[in-house]
Amino acid sequence: MSITVSNVTKKFGKFTALDRVSVEVPEGALLALLGPSGSGKTTLLRVIAGLEQPDAGTVRHSDADVTQQAVKDRNFGFVFQHYALFKHMTVFENVAFGLRVRHWPNKQVTERVHELLQLVRLENMGERYPAQLSGGQRQRIALARALAPRPEVLLLDEPFGALDARVRTELRQWLRRLHNEVPVTTIFVTHDQEEAFEVADRVVVMNGGRIEQDGTPDDVFEHPANEFVMDFLGQVNVFHGRVHDGVAHVGGLEFDVPGSRVSGETKVFVRPHELDLQRYQNGVPSMAAVVRHVTPAGSVTRVLVCVADTGMELTVELSPDRSAELKLKKGDAVFVALRKVRVFEPDYTI
Repeated sequence: MSITVSNVTKKFGKFTALDRVSVEVPEGALLALLGPSGSGKTTLLRVIAGLEQPDAGTVRHSDADVTQQAVKDRNFGFVFQHYALFKHMTVFENVAFGLRVRHWPNKQVTERVHELLQLVRLENMGERYPAQLSGGQRQRIALARALAPRPEVLLLDEPFGALDARVRTELRQWLRRLHNEVPVTTIFVTHDQEEAFEVADRVVVMNGGRIEQDGTPDDVFEHPANEFVMDFLGQVNVFHGRVHDGVAHVGGLEFDVPGSRVSGETKVFVRPHELDLQRYQNGVPSMAAVVRHVTPAGSVTRVLVCVADTGMELTVELSPDRSAELKLKKGDAVFVALRKVRVFEPDYTI
């Protein structure tokens, strides 16, 4: 393992930011720390970087215990959300800064800076100053500066949080390509699940100073560990139902939940894309509803419907082809079918 965090606890006064957190990061991996504000993800990143000292637990890099090691001795690169570029220095000198303080020879500094500017696709920007760059360009320079001394680990704290949506999308695609070219062990903090799933090899979901789930993006999305993870990973419809003998009863409908240890009254979770709409009943168990609103949203069409019997509002996501086939509009009568349901008990998922 490149980074091993074991039973780390960190408190600020009476507030527990990290509560016995353990996580392993394989060498060359790109791992996302995902969670809401206050979940502990930035504190964990700062403990790994050496910017915060844990109250208990250890941080190991490869085989070495670096828990008490100074930041400058860890050979970790760090990129902040707001770039932290030196305004009075050119782009070239910003990237060269970490090399000059390490007393690299001038020829090697020049070669390394040119190599990195080419890598981040800004080879003609060396003589410009940060104020002359766009936000996306400044963030790429910040990454180039962090990579300059050839760090063994790269730590990114909400690296694209200060940018607009289009630039964020472009940069996270670029970061994934960059990591494929330069596979430095990388840990980045984000509260954006789409960003985490698109960029990372592994996702660690945090909440209240603890790790709720650790797995591949597919595992975390398809098999959420608990209600928090399910609810945090995008919009979800929540029904009140009950489970008996491995069968979930929801609004008069029944669904198998094999292996479930849940019994009695419970919440039942269904993601918008796991619902379907029909104009007519076709033999599939469904609930009568009325369309309240239709919102085209690029790759999906979101339809808000109101269930006739209960008045409950549900969000349904349809593919463009399915939306074109149904041609729904406000006030249309429809039938809602549930394709997949999930129920949870503490620390257990189906």
